[in-house]
Amino acid sequence: MKKFFQEIKADIKFKTAGPGQKLTEPVGEKAPKEKPNQPVLRQPRQGPTDEAQMAAAAALARLEQKQPRARGPMSQDSIRNQVRKELLAEATVSGSLDAPGTNMMPEAKEEGSAHLLAPGVYFTCPLTGAILRKDQRETHIKEAILSHFSTDPVAASIMKIHTFNKDRDRVKLGVDTIAKYLDNIHLHPAEEKYQKIKLQNKVFQERINCLEGTHEFFEAIGFQKALLPVLDQESPEEFYVLSEAALAQPQSLERHKQQLLCAEPVRAILARQRRVFRPSPLASQFELSADFFNLTADEVKREQRLRSEAVERLSVLRTKAMREKEEQREMRKYTYTLLRVRLPDGCLLQGTFYARERVAALYMFVREALQSDWLPFELLASGGQKLLEDENLAFSECGLVPSALLTFSWDAAVLEDIRAAGAEPDSSVLKPELLSAIEKL
Repeated sequence: MKKFFQEIKADIKFKTAGPGQKLTEPVGEKAPKEKPNQPVLRQPRQGPTDEAQMAAAAALARLEQKQPRARGPMSQDSIRNQVRKELLAEATVSGSLDAPGTNMMPEAKEEGSAHLLAPGVYFTCPLTGAILRKDQRETHIKEAILSHFSTDPVAASIMKIHTFNKDRDRVKLGVDTIAKYLDNIHLHPAEEKYQKIKLQNKVFQERINCLEGTHEFFEAIGFQKALLPVLDQESPEEFYVLSEAALAQPQSLERHKQQLLCAEPVRAILARQRRVFRPSPLASQFELSADFFNLTADEVKREQRLRSEAVERLSVLRTKAMREKEEQREMRKYTYTLLRVRLPDGCLLQGTFYARERVAALYMFVREALQSDWLPFELLASGGQKLLEDENLAFSECGLVPSALLTFSWDAAVLEDIRAAGAEPDSSVLKPELLSAIEKL
């Protein structure tokens, strides 16, 4: 009870003490009250003068130029575009300060910097010379082959057989069967049974009739369709019968047979898209289009299979050789690669290649662009790795996919001979027609 009354007294004392009073102090001794804060009278602030506003605006503009405003996360493409714009602006300012005639490099094309350095993977049709995108290749080549029937039906039918049919084993079997037919005619020109082919024959149906272009080939070399009676059969059947004109020219049949056996599918040729750039600190930065990374249906299936194998490998201890083999397999998933070669004068030579192509293809590409294409040279990859021209390695096996920067250098022995003769190699190694089309990176 005593404690209860003490709590009641403390509560009453707290309520009657007033502000600024401790509970342990006597009630009569009140703390001095603080004077209420007097409002401070302030002079109204005057706006800045016109001169101050102009100076502030100029300072803000300079600050924004030197220190761009903070931005959120940017994609790699946005960062590259921003860097390119800043470098172009610096180059424009520095170029205006140079005296006219001091720059010996040809003027670069302005439009090159506004596009991707590799706008895509393109191909050349070997029949028409047209430049094609990846998705245009098959349709264009088929149209070109069909249009070729009006001028050379034999050649067009051979191209159709080898190009329109994708199963190479089936094509080989059919072509070998046709060649056997023609061999029998050539070896037995007097026997009539070899001069006609029954269309409903099982071998003909299974090996030849299933292939596109075979009927056009038979008709182009002189066979004609005819209904002929069959022994022990009431209704006639359809045959291919060799015409008298074709039978009188056995050399032509032999030549057509060799053309059929030696032919290959018509494939679009990868366009190198050779470009030359001025010296740039961005030489090792590549801006590739989606064509370098898009996978076909077969490549997607292969990628899924490789991932399944990778899961199995996680539980297996691997040797160094096994790891290197897996790294090379990872490189093989790229179909194309963009290669850039830095020349002695700093200029950059760029081209597109298949990832499976050999190093010799790059040497040939570079040699075709040189003024002195007969002088031996070397190509060095990153880290000083020397790529030998006669080395039978693919770009994917050298780690040069999907893009790489290499360095060009003349053969050391050749340089010594040139300097011993009191001369120096030309600083500009490219052909003049390539330098006239140089671009800014």
